[in-house]
Amino acid sequence: MRTVEELEAKLATPSEALIKDLADVEGDIMILGVGGKMGPSLARLAVNAIREGGLNKRVIGVSRFSSQEARNELEAAGVETITCDLLNDEELNALPEVANIIYMAGNKFGTTGREHFTWAMNTYLPGRVAEKFKNSRIVVFSSGNIYPFMNYGSGGANESVAPEPIGEYAQSTLGRERIFEYHGRKNETPMLFYRLNYAIDMRYGVLLEVAKAVHEGRPINLAMGHANVIWQGDANSMALRCLAHCSNPPELMNITGPETLSIRWAAQQFAKRMGKEAIFEGTESELALLNNASKSHQIFGYPEVSLLQMIDWITEWVENDGATWDKPTGFQERKGKF
Repeated sequence: MRTVEELEAKLATPSEALIKDLADVEGDIMILGVGGKMGPSLARLAVNAIREGGLNKRVIGVSRFSSQEARNELEAAGVETITCDLLNDEELNALPEVANIIYMAGNKFGTTGREHFTWAMNTYLPGRVAEKFKNSRIVVFSSGNIYPFMNYGSGGANESVAPEPIGEYAQSTLGRERIFEYHGRKNETPMLFYRLNYAIDMRYGVLLEVAKAVHEGRPINLAMGHANVIWQGDANSMALRCLAHCSNPPELMNITGPETLSIRWAAQQFAKRMGKEAIFEGTESELALLNNASKSHQIFGYPEVSLLQMIDWITEWVENDGATWDKPTGFQERKGKF
């Protein structure tokens, strides 16, 4: 893959398992916060799965849509769009009732110095949405950031590990879950909390950041020496398939790849492919933000795109100066400040 068009086509190709699961879920799908990094490709994937399965469903994307071009591209792909500021009660309440909600709205970067907005987006807004869509099933995008740091030899935190969020972003994200759960229990709304670390495509992500550092000869900080990654297409597919697993009380689901990725090893893999030298600074800590997604793998199967395939694709992308987004993951942050 060398072009954005090829990348988008790959991200929007549905599996037979996704088509089957969506066939078992009644009703249309609304994606709240569709304008983020993952939202557009998730929406296109849903549309393609519905088309290929001959299903009678609509996909509706809701966002502020600061970019008219992004909105036009979604509509051209078959996604119905609605412009809405979700923090505006009048606009939120005007949204149509839809059976299935994918909740992707939230705030992470820019939290420091603007903590009030992050808490409003991540903790206040979920209560308003939960009440508005109390008769729907809701997949709530959350984050593995809510877990404590784990020893890299532990296999990572599974869903039974109690949250210990570090910093206001992670704290407010746990708040998102708690507020959704309160309303869900009160209204008997089926929900699933989708705890993700870290989605990858060629334009952003942990692997891109490591690859670019190797390619440009910049040192790689090993303070967070290990991480988990998953191809964005697989993460999107699992998010849609999670609609079939919502429950009350809410189901918990970690979403990531099966490996505990060594950042040093990944850098060396890129260096080997690029004919470069990987430069490091600092040393690995025994503790890192690590998730164990064995439960989701048992239910959905392993991701279709492997770690080495991602490394090969990203190597080619970087060497050919492919388009990238200025949206860093912040995966090396150990104090929770974003």
